Amino acid sequence: MDKETLQENLHQRWLDHPDRHPGIRWEEIVTRLSPEMLEALDWMEQTGGEPDILLLPDSQLLLVDCAPESPVGRRSLCYDNLALEKRKKNKPAGSAVASATEHGVRLLTEELYRHLQTVGEFDLKTSSWIETPDAIRTQGGALYCDRRYGHVFLYHNGADSYYANRGFRTYLMLGTI
Repeated sequence: MDKETLQENLHQRWLDHPDRHPGIRWEEIVTRLSPEMLEALDWMEQTGGEPDILLLPDSQLLLVDCAPESPVGRRSLCYDNLALEKRKKNKPAGSAVASATEHGVRLLTEELYRHLQTVGEFDLKTSSWIETPDAIRTQGGALYCDRRYGHVFLYHNGADSYYANRGFRTYLMLGTI
């Protein structure tokens, strides 16, 4: 997608969801978008992430996947390449962490995932891998979240597991306002 179309898509989402970034002017966003960020934004768009601007309580601005469900183009992946390598049968096409890293973005943390859920309802039918602490990952586990029954849940699974309805959400730091 060209730079102009990417910025138009982002601008339209920014206009459609002012509650995600109260008090932020569009001009503050456009000036922060580097060529590398636009490349990552393009990948976020192409894989179904529907990225938008999210303002955190500490005044950090993020570019975050805000698709209602876990992005379609990022599902059926295990957590990371270590899990992918250890899987002997029925290997998925790849891993969430490697895919995110390759495209210059990061998986949401639990804190960011929970904050995202304060500005909308996401993952009502799907789930999303989130950044997993080393203490859990070194034991073979990985974390994921979803929203059910009006509540955000945090779960664990083997890092080598993968499901058609589990993907991952990503973010890019845009700086502080």
